[in-house]
Amino acid sequence: MRTVRTVADLRAELAALRAAGRTVGLVPTMGGFHAGHLSLMRAARKENDVVVVSLFVNPAQFGPGEDLDSYPRDEAADAALAEAEAVDLLFAPSADDVYPAGFSTRVTVSGLTDVLDGDPERRGAAHFAGVTTVVAKLLNMVGPDAAYFGQKDAQQALVIQRMTRDLDVPARIEVRPTVREPDGLALSSRNAYLEPPERERALSLSRALAAAEATVDAGEHSAGPVLAAAHAELEGAGVEPEYLELRSATDLSPVERVNGSTLLAVAARVGRARLIDNTVLSTHPGGQPPHPGGKPPGGPTRKRSSGDPPRKERT
Repeated sequence: MRTVRTVADLRAELAALRAAGRTVGLVPTMGGFHAGHLSLMRAARKENDVVVVSLFVNPAQFGPGEDLDSYPRDEAADAALAEAEAVDLLFAPSADDVYPAGFSTRVTVSGLTDVLDGDPERRGAAHFAGVTTVVAKLLNMVGPDAAYFGQKDAQQALVIQRMTRDLDVPARIEVRPTVREPDGLALSSRNAYLEPPERERALSLSRALAAAEATVDAGEHSAGPVLAAAHAELEGAGVEPEYLELRSATDLSPVERVNGSTLLAVAARVGRARLIDNTVLSTHPGGQPPHPGGKPPGGPTRKRSSGDPPRKERT
């Protein structure tokens, strides 16, 4: 694996590979690698000749008072993990290289960024403008055949899919399942902020999603009872959600009933950590095949689509 730090060096490394007809997969990250990141690297490795992982804590997506300065950073540890996954190029630019002097352009997506995390009372649409701007730049810098993102950041994935569609970006956007701890906690770099008692309380997010799934599986599709089941799990752990909402899984419009494909998204602050999680609720019989070894304790299941890769045991 080679580490490159400038756009010029990145393009020079990729030029010969592209000339040889090699396909390129990109995994954009902010570092703090965990098994979720590694699963994306493995997917990219399986499906492409060349794998590029970007490592850049993007200041443009952090708002005032957020954790830009304290966000987990350990390039040496991340590089070792990436190399173990047979990554070819680790792109670790500086903020000055990504946003040079005089930079004055933003890429924004309307509609999808006004709700959930994009609500003005929460992180706001400016957060997603920071995300879409840096992802657009990374896609232009690398020019990948495919880019890989996690379903845990469901709203972000929808926004990036819309951006690439609207701007005719040729890269294929691959969204892969959320990776969880055995007890159901969704993996996140911010889990490092959790003290042991807080980690136990944080499990209420995945348990809330599982309770909603169980309610739907029992035949209740109205939003009220489904959300009530989820709220009960959060309240039992003393966790006040920033939001807990049912939305269309395709356009994030509000829904009153679970029908077809409905996103249940939750955000909550536990200690220093602001955590998000989600699941897609389906009313279709058999829409939730069991995980290997059964449903993760306290964690929601995930509906599979015909485009998903064969299921593997997680390590």
